[in-house]
Amino acid sequence: MLDLVNLTKVYKGGKQAVTDLTLRLEPGMIGLLGPNGAGKSSLMRIASTVTRPTAGQLLFHGEDAVARPDALRRSLGYLPQDFGVYPNLTSREFLRYLAAAKGLSAKSAKARIDELLELVNLTEAVKRPLGKYSGGMLRRVGIAQVLLADPQVIIVDEPTAGLDPEERVRFRNLLSDLAADKVVMLSTHIVSDVESVASDIAVMSGGRLRHRGTPEGLLRSVTGQVWEILVDPASVPAVQARYTVSRLVRTTEGVRVRLLSRQSPRPDAVQLTPDLEDAYLAIVRGSAEELAAPGAAPGAAPGVLPGAGGAGR
Repeated sequence: MLDLVNLTKVYKGGKQAVTDLTLRLEPGMIGLLGPNGAGKSSLMRIASTVTRPTAGQLLFHGEDAVARPDALRRSLGYLPQDFGVYPNLTSREFLRYLAAAKGLSAKSAKARIDELLELVNLTEAVKRPLGKYSGGMLRRVGIAQVLLADPQVIIVDEPTAGLDPEERVRFRNLLSDLAADKVVMLSTHIVSDVESVASDIAVMSGGRLRHRGTPEGLLRSVTGQVWEILVDPASVPAVQARYTVSRLVRTTEGVRVRLLSRQSPRPDAVQLTPDLEDAYLAIVRGSAEELAAPGAAPGAAPGVLPGAGGAGR
């Protein structure tokens, strides 16, 4: 069990990255969603004992992991957003070095490294120096080092950056399997990275925890608030200025706009079933409970977008 209690992080110069955030992590996967700059990476660095909080507590099985981090570090696998390597080493040499740093014996490390290189699909590149790896391949090396010591707590920050779609699916499924008996915390700004594997989702924005719950709960928060309208291309900026827009699709008829509003934005608007991206946008751009259709412009009929009638449904 890992408890983050009233955590605050203020950097030199006064920048406040995390504000009074409390989060309990138990075996299973939690997806931490938030836009770039939300404070996710700062929170992950605190949770992995890389940096100390300005205020608050980090507790591992009830013990202070800020003052005494060794127990958590022995049980931790951490992949930061920026993962550095020694470019002249091969992947096997690099993982052997890290295994030694983690205290693994040479014999157990060899078997574990061979297993992990196959798991992350790097067996054909083991003789190539890391300096010649692509960004996606380096990310896979990072994923392998997370799992070296069979950690009980896994913290991964934007782990699918640089991976192709097939690799992303493979890694998400791997994390899902590991979460059966481990604490897994996955940070990302990509909704699809968590919607298929996480039963617990936390949303950060502006350094604060804005929501925590199940995907189903997130979807319920915007039920009845997702609409589609068809507008001419010239009207798109006006729609975006007045509503939270989650999708634009250009067609021969005009632009199909998927948007959020508590009220129908136009008489011809079609109500849609919400998806997780709709709910996420509602939270980070203003809570779902606060969503409201903006007031009509002077001279416009209530609920009708001015200038948007040229491409009716």
